[in-house]
Amino acid sequence: MRYLMLVCVDPGMPDEDIPGTPDIEGWVKDNDSNGTRLIGERIRPDSDSTTVRVRNGEVLLTDGPYVETKDLIAGFDVLECADLDEAVEVASRHPMAWHGVIELRPFWSDGE
Repeated sequence: MRYLMLVCVDPGMPDEDIPGTPDIEGWVKDNDSNGTRLIGERIRPDSDSTTVRVRNGEVLLTDGPYVETKDLIAGFDVLECADLDEAVEVASRHPMAWHGVIELRPFWSDGE
């Protein structure tokens, strides 16, 4: 089963070392080598985003995020896992699970 793993930061959380925090390079290497991580990238900050909406046939663009949220999406990974339990285990070893928030969303399967 495939999962979109949204990697989010909390800009209000202090940027300090937490003992035991996993190393991101090790996390990427481990999950790339075992085939769990299919793709992943950091993304530019929300200040560089553009929101696209169509209302009454007109394309409306807004600079920056449309929704104000506390946690900001900093990157993503696509995971291939047997089930949610495995996806949670993989996500819990990501450094941002220790400093921010990881959100897992399953992809729709072809039969749904």
